[in-house]
Amino acid sequence: MNQAAHLLTAVHRRRLREVWRSAGWPCQDLVEVELLFLGLLERVLQASGHETLRVTEAGIAVLAETLQRNRARRDAHEQLVERVAREMTRAGRLAWRGLSVRAKVDDGWVMAMPDVFSIRHTTVEAYLEPIVHEVKVQRSDLLSDLRRAAKRAAYLQLSSECWYVLAEGIARADEIPPECGVLVARSGTLDVERAAPRRPMRMPFHLWMALARATPLDGWHDDDAQGHLGGEPSSPCE
Repeated sequence: MNQAAHLLTAVHRRRLREVWRSAGWPCQDLVEVELLFLGLLERVLQASGHETLRVTEAGIAVLAETLQRNRARRDAHEQLVERVAREMTRAGRLAWRGLSVRAKVDDGWVMAMPDVFSIRHTTVEAYLEPIVHEVKVQRSDLLSDLRRAAKRAAYLQLSSECWYVLAEGIARADEIPPECGVLVARSGTLDVERAAPRRPMRMPFHLWMALARATPLDGWHDDDAQGHLGGEPSSPCE
């Protein structure tokens, strides 16, 4: 791969993908200048007299490296999401992955997609204890997420507890807002670094409807019921 590729930002990599997917019409901005200078793009004069851009072999190598890195990142994220969801089902809860639901934040609505959403398996509404787990395996992703206050507010609207589940070493517990709990994923364990504040919460109708349209994770068994992850054991399921 081009030795200068380590100088690239996410903006450069995104532009490379855009040129690869397009007819290569130039933007003539500074991002394009830098990609041309690094030899990742080249100018091509068409028979019509128009100039277009083409991704070079070095640029293709950068695209392939970016794809592999992003795939590895997604795989690590999905593995940890699956791990948390399975812990929820083993704790006697019903769990959903990738649930998409609206949440009322201030005077507007925010679309929320928690990595794991779970409720207790109970016939008593007051005992549902909805919990959101948001999984982060990269520090850059975590820091970007922490700047999105509306997203976090949406999670708090949807749950009685909100947790960040962090890959080991990407952040300290005191970097996470105090309204959220912190779990750290270590080899074989999910350790509570800071418990999430538990708030009384009645699930709104639109959340019920979202759950009705979605499919919970398979694997809940009554004889597997335990205390829920990241807190004191709840009372037995009703």
